[in-house]
Amino acid sequence: MPKFILIIGPQAVGKMTVGQELAKITEYKLFHNHMTIEMVRLIFDYDKQAYQKMNKLIRYEVFKEFAKSNEKGIIFTGCFDFGNDFKKEKQETDKWMKLFEESYVIELEASLEERLKRNKTENRLEHKASKRDLEWSEQDLIKSMKKHRLNSEPREGEKIFKNYIKINNDNLSAKEVAKIIKEKFNL
Repeated sequence: MPKFILIIGPQAVGKMTVGQELAKITEYKLFHNHMTIEMVRLIFDYDKQAYQKMNKLIRYEVFKEFAKSNEKGIIFTGCFDFGNDFKKEKQETDKWMKLFEESYVIELEASLEERLKRNKTENRLEHKASKRDLEWSEQDLIKSMKKHRLNSEPREGEKIFKNYIKINNDNLSAKEVAKIIKEKFNL
């Protein structure tokens, strides 16, 4: 039975890049959130209800089929609102995790200064077409900090998630973070 790895944190914290490195050392499949975002946004406007519905539906169906496969595991990345949208976020992630016998949550945090630097990296822009408008992307990143709480308070994540670790990756490479995750959860 495959394992489910969920990497959460605010925009440009390094979720996808850490996921890429973790996939290399575990042979798990990476399914980062922009794989559905970029596809669905070509058909539906980002702020429309149809966009939200299709994005959730596609992700759930991928997880459902993957959970039945002979693969080792899947790594998914995304934001998680610990604030206003907490109940909705938790309900959605619980729905995914229930499909798998083993699931793990990794929360990444980094300073705003570091995230603004990472927002412009070649790897990010290559895989996330919607982030290529750097002015919009930077403003969206800053605006989201006022609207959402995308990192947990101290010890909060441990109370919410079973197999959980929070990592400040301000001064760690994606390879170093991936190694920490692999060792912590024996992946």
